[in-house]
Amino acid sequence: MTGWILLALVLLFLAVVLLRAALFRPRQEDPPAPQETGVDYKRAAEHLAQMVRVRTVSSRDAACMEEEEFERFRTLLTELYPLVTKTCPRERIGPSGLLYRWKGREPGSPTILMAHYDVVPPGDPSGWKKDPFCGETDENGVLWGRGTLDTKGTLCGILEAAETLISRGFTPAHDVYFSFSGDEEIMGDSAPAIVAELERRGVKPALVLDEGGAIVEGAFPGVTRKTAVIGVCEKGQMDVEISMKSKGGHASSPPPKTPVAALCRAVAALDARPFPASLTPAAAEMFDTLGRYSSFGLRVVFANLWCFLPLLKLICTKAGGELNALMRTTCCFTMMEGSKAPNAIPTEARMTANLRLSPKDTMDTAVAYLRSVIGDEDIAVRCIQGTNPSPISPTGTEEWERVRAALRETWPEALAAPYMMVACSDSRHFCKICGNVLRFSAMELSKEERGCIHGLNERIPVEKIGRAAEFFTRVLLKS
Repeated sequence: MTGWILLALVLLFLAVVLLRAALFRPRQEDPPAPQETGVDYKRAAEHLAQMVRVRTVSSRDAACMEEEEFERFRTLLTELYPLVTKTCPRERIGPSGLLYRWKGREPGSPTILMAHYDVVPPGDPSGWKKDPFCGETDENGVLWGRGTLDTKGTLCGILEAAETLISRGFTPAHDVYFSFSGDEEIMGDSAPAIVAELERRGVKPALVLDEGGAIVEGAFPGVTRKTAVIGVCEKGQMDVEISMKSKGGHASSPPPKTPVAALCRAVAALDARPFPASLTPAAAEMFDTLGRYSSFGLRVVFANLWCFLPLLKLICTKAGGELNALMRTTCCFTMMEGSKAPNAIPTEARMTANLRLSPKDTMDTAVAYLRSVIGDEDIAVRCIQGTNPSPISPTGTEEWERVRAALRETWPEALAAPYMMVACSDSRHFCKICGNVLRFSAMELSKEERGCIHGLNERIPVEKIGRAAEFFTRVLLKS
């Protein structure tokens, strides 16, 4: 009798799981009806090429900054966008912040579109196929240069959209601000200064839209269609140093415990016991949205996370990369320092890790976890710098739908879904004054192109520049 009951329970379980998977289908939506934008693709590409040729490389070392290049860029914007310059008064706020205000027809909560115009160093120029600041378009219609993707391309798209709409006599219903910083790559003070000024003026935006997600392919298991991921939050980040001191001495007669060996054991322990995986709200909604388009086998998993969540956590852990980063706080050791001589035991050895914090963690809980796993009182754990994870912006709001509608009109073939941004942006500061902070870079990027961000041979097909401008035009038309 007991065997029959167990069999019945198993069959019932299978029936429930398979039925839920069968019903886990895409939600029906009407096809988008794109608005004409009038964006001039050729002009947008020419303008971005000019921006790329200005070497706005930021650095925490002021002596390495070419301030004249930053000023040249700010002047260039007034030349490239005369109608924006005339219609939208611009202020300089903080070390390098630019804040434009496009006055709306009536009172109401404004929209803020963001980008940054500083770039990271190009690295070894010999590794580039073209000069990192050439701003040259090759025979395949690809524009080369640092900043084409991160994020002069976004800044160009925003201002191209505004210039086009102003030329057509358009005025937004409510105020629109353009917030651009020149020190985002070094986590500078410009964006916080802009937020402080807006807060002082009592400005409470309805929507803030910054860099972040993109249109990608093959990034989600079992989904063959292009996916447009919109960041609704971003992970926190922190740099942590683990260190150990010793009396030093000659390497020919080492003591039982040396700093380098102890730190290596600590790193190995942390590698073997990563931060626990958890299903954050942003990841859960992304799985619920995109999982409906995956293969039936995967739909069985995504439709039944109530029982298959441990399996999903295992899959993400084994896969590594972006899927793993969506499920947990990550810890990656990047720097080491020991003795200056090969035959001398260091009096102090250090290793530095970069952590990206899940919304389930804070800087304090992350440090506590590191100490518990290391379990060695001789090893000091110190937070060098960091920020906690950002709040999570809701989906389903009017502001979310504005961005999603503009996205669907520009890339009708793409599936829109929320996600947790694993990198950091200036937008995290704006969570202080706005509950709808979204992150989408308005570009369709291949895996290779995404790998060029902060890497060698950064470049963008010129067609994608015009498409970005079309997207921002549609966002503004709905403002």
